[in-house]
Amino acid sequence: MKKLTEFLTIRRLVQIGFTLTTILIGIQFSIFVHQLQSGAEHVISRPPGVEAFLPLSALMSLKYWLLSGNFPMVHPSSLILLVIIILTAVLLKRGFCSWVCPFGLLTEFLNKIHVWIFGKPRRVWRWLDYPLRSLKYLLFLYCAWAILVQMNVPALEAFIYSSYNKVADIKMLQFFVHASPLTIKVLVALVLLSILVRNFWCRYLCPYGAMLGALSWLSPFKIRRNADTCIDCQECTEVCPANINVHTPKTVLSDECHSCLQCVEVCPVADTLTLSAPKRKWPIKPVVYGAIIVGMFLLTSLGARLFGVWQNNISIQEYRYHIERLHQYDHFRGKATQK
Repeated sequence: MKKLTEFLTIRRLVQIGFTLTTILIGIQFSIFVHQLQSGAEHVISRPPGVEAFLPLSALMSLKYWLLSGNFPMVHPSSLILLVIIILTAVLLKRGFCSWVCPFGLLTEFLNKIHVWIFGKPRRVWRWLDYPLRSLKYLLFLYCAWAILVQMNVPALEAFIYSSYNKVADIKMLQFFVHASPLTIKVLVALVLLSILVRNFWCRYLCPYGAMLGALSWLSPFKIRRNADTCIDCQECTEVCPANINVHTPKTVLSDECHSCLQCVEVCPVADTLTLSAPKRKWPIKPVVYGAIIVGMFLLTSLGARLFGVWQNNISIQEYRYHIERLHQYDHFRGKATQK
C-alpha cells in the first residue's frame, strides 16, 4: 500500500502540474482579451495553449491538413495538441484522461466526496450503465459525422479562416465568464451528478473520452494479468476508478481503462499485473509511463515552437477588428432579446 501511495503522489503531482499550467494559461489569456477590449496600446502575448479547448476546430484542421496538404495557421496549437492526444491514445491508451486532463483531476476530487458520503464507491446498475456509456459515443459520432463525412475541403477552409473561428477562443472565454443562468445550472447539475455517480462526465458524456476510448483499442500496450501468479486478492479491482473487473481477464480490453495504473501498483505479487505489449513484452513501469506522457507533450510543443507552428498568425489589429464585430453582434442581439 505504501508503494501505491508513493505512486499516487507522483501521478497527482503530474496532474496538478498540468492543471496549474492550464490555469495560468487561462489567466494570461483573460488579461490578453481584456487588454484588447480596453484598447490598450500594448498587450501581453497570447498563450497558444488556450487552443486546447477548441477540439472541434482542431478536428476540422486535421482533416483539412490531411486532404489539402496545407497546415492551417489559425489555431495551429489546437491541431498540434489534438495530434499529441491521439498519439498517446494509440500508443499508450487513455493516459491523457488520468495524467493530463484537468477535468480528470476534478473528477477524482469529486470521487473522494462520493466515497465520503456513501462510505464506499457505488456502482450504477449494469442495465443502466451500458446505455449511459453509449451517450458519449453518440455525441462523438455526431461531431465526427458532421466534420469527417459532411465537410469537404472548401467547406473546411471556409470555416477555418472565418471570422467566427478566428475568435473562437475569445467566444469560449466569454461563454464561461458571462455564463447564462442555464449554463450555470447545467454545470452545477454535472457537479452534483459527478458526486452521486463516480466519473459521471468522463464515463457517460465526454466525447473526447469516447474518441480516446475507441483509439485505445489500437494500442499494443494493455493491462495484462499473469493468471499463474495471480492470488485472486481482487485488490486491483477494488482500486480501479473505472469499475473494471481487473482480476478476471488475462488482458483488460475495456475502453474505460484510463491507464491510471493503480491496479499495477497495488498488486502484491511482482510482475503479475503489467502494462505491456502482447505476450507481456516490453512492460512499462508506472513511473516511466508518466514520464513518457509528460515528455510527449513537452517535446512536441517545443518542436512546434521551433518550427513556427505553435502560435497563430492572427495579428493584434485583426483581433481588435473581430472583437469589435463581436461586440456589435452581442449589442444587437441584446436589443433583439429585449424586444
